[in-house]
Amino acid sequence: MERDLVVTFRRDVFTGKRERERNGLLDENLEIRFRDQQVTFPLWLLEKYNVPGPRYTSYPTAPEWKEDFGPGDMEKTLEASNTVARPRPISLYMHLPFCDSLCLFCGCNVVIQKNHDGAHPYLNRLKREIQVFARHVSSQREVIQFHWGGGTPTYMSPAQLEDLFLFTRERFRFAPHAEIGVEVDPRVTTEEHVQTLRRLGFNRISMGVQDFNPLVQKTVHRIQSYDLTRQLVDQCRAAGYESINIDLIYGLPHQTGDSFAESVDKVIEINPDRIAMFSYAHVPWLKKQQGSFAQFIPDGRDKFKIFRSGVERFTAAGYDYIGFDHFARPNDELCVAQRNRTLHRNFQGYTTQAGADLFGLGVSSISGIDRIYAQNYRDLESYSGAIDQDRLAIMRGMRLTEDDVVRRAVISRILCHCVLHKSEIESEFNLDFDAYFAEEQPRLRELADDGLLELDGDTISVTLSGRIFIRIVGMAFDKYLRQKKDSAKPLFSKTL
Repeated sequence: MERDLVVTFRRDVFTGKRERERNGLLDENLEIRFRDQQVTFPLWLLEKYNVPGPRYTSYPTAPEWKEDFGPGDMEKTLEASNTVARPRPISLYMHLPFCDSLCLFCGCNVVIQKNHDGAHPYLNRLKREIQVFARHVSSQREVIQFHWGGGTPTYMSPAQLEDLFLFTRERFRFAPHAEIGVEVDPRVTTEEHVQTLRRLGFNRISMGVQDFNPLVQKTVHRIQSYDLTRQLVDQCRAAGYESINIDLIYGLPHQTGDSFAESVDKVIEINPDRIAMFSYAHVPWLKKQQGSFAQFIPDGRDKFKIFRSGVERFTAAGYDYIGFDHFARPNDELCVAQRNRTLHRNFQGYTTQAGADLFGLGVSSISGIDRIYAQNYRDLESYSGAIDQDRLAIMRGMRLTEDDVVRRAVISRILCHCVLHKSEIESEFNLDFDAYFAEEQPRLRELADDGLLELDGDTISVTLSGRIFIRIVGMAFDKYLRQKKDSAKPLFSKTL
């Protein structure tokens, strides 16, 4: 029988009792259980670390990228990536932005059109972009990962999706066992969609749920029944998809710990292979529609209770907590990769496909090629104008410095593996870790005192408690964020 592990935090390390009382922070403890491990920490720690911070799908993060990086720079980058001694494999992402209606919580780049005829010009331009990309990429390089995101890719008809996929496959060489995935909305996805995509070779499928509670669904303008979702999952299993993921969001208006627990239990009944339980990102300065329900959004302690109900139920049901917002079965390749310290993180989140160049196609898509980031225009008009001139639609990008590459490696390994071996960084980049990160040492000791890290000679380990606030650990190494600490302009959502 496994013994319970209880992790507690010192209460006296960050601020004295008088200061906590002066700031209105009660000496109250919060608890959360990860299967057989219980974490207890004081409320003031939640207040301290529930602050705006990046999700680190890249480092440096997108606000640092510059508009002096354009189509010509990207073409040179693509061609140079073919000439390295061992050209890297390709991860290909395409953004299909259309939706029938707007979910009010959504922070994605979407185009709302009831008339589906508007998708035809976009698909034609996407094909032109594929051709331009293919001209600059060696045909010997294999696509090991291919993903359609949105928007709602199944907004398109099965025939349109088949045409787009075949067009792509004719111009890129797909590896025999490539990961081929798609995001779908159960409300518009038909069994014909499911069968067509599987026949084409799609082996992974991800579907949004967010919450099954009727009041929450009504408030965020996304009505979707349990029966409809369960039916689609059953169709996907019968079709032979290797991995099925369900998305939830915690922190939506009118959610409570108890109401969200009911949604989580229904997802557990459906039994997906993976779950992404995203923190609702309240960014009304970017997405004005979010202001319509701002008064009903849970925050702080209330949002933590919602998060806790998800973590406790999913881990009790046998899922492993990978970190951030992902859960998977222990034998899932994501969990195996994390245990083996080969897990990677890119603009689609956690992935096992490390070492690939990411090519992003479609409006707003992002590419990550070795030491280069580049993003397409985010509005349809600018994107279309660039493609109509038979050139890439790059609006901005960034060339990483050597320091950026070092810090990216450190942040990525912490977020993916929850442990960092200093000697590995020292060997890879020919530096003395503690000397190189001398300015970061006080912050690391503070995080250790607060129970988020364990510092043991060569190793920096994120505690189970620290995984709740793992974005904070990454932020300790973020040079750009440190330079912006006094900026009044909001950039990121809160860490929890």
